[in-house]
Amino acid sequence: MTYFYLALAVIFEVIGTSALQASEQFTKPKPLVLTAIGYGSAFYLLSMVLRTMPVGIAYAIWSGFGIILITFVGLIWFGQKLDLPAVIGLALIVAGVVTINLFSRTVAH
Repeated sequence: MTYFYLALAVIFEVIGTSALQASEQFTKPKPLVLTAIGYGSAFYLLSMVLRTMPVGIAYAIWSGFGIILITFVGLIWFGQKLDLPAVIGLALIVAGVVTINLFSRTVAH
């Protein structure tokens, strides 16, 4: 269940961040409400993950996958383009998350 909760936390964080962008600096109330729900749900689910996973590892996975997913949302939904250094940086984030999950003894498999 730990990874299920972590996946849901990432999804809700991406929803919250996407809605934050759509709120246009808090000028649109509907996306603002969705932002609060998304972030509230994400942090609640992350707290559930912290029952069984160390905080540093959980946060690395949560933020890493969140960065990747919100980048795709920005690209597809908001039309935000990436340059080569950004793509390389994102690849390094993915490599870090994969390394943690495959090789770290800190993560319970």
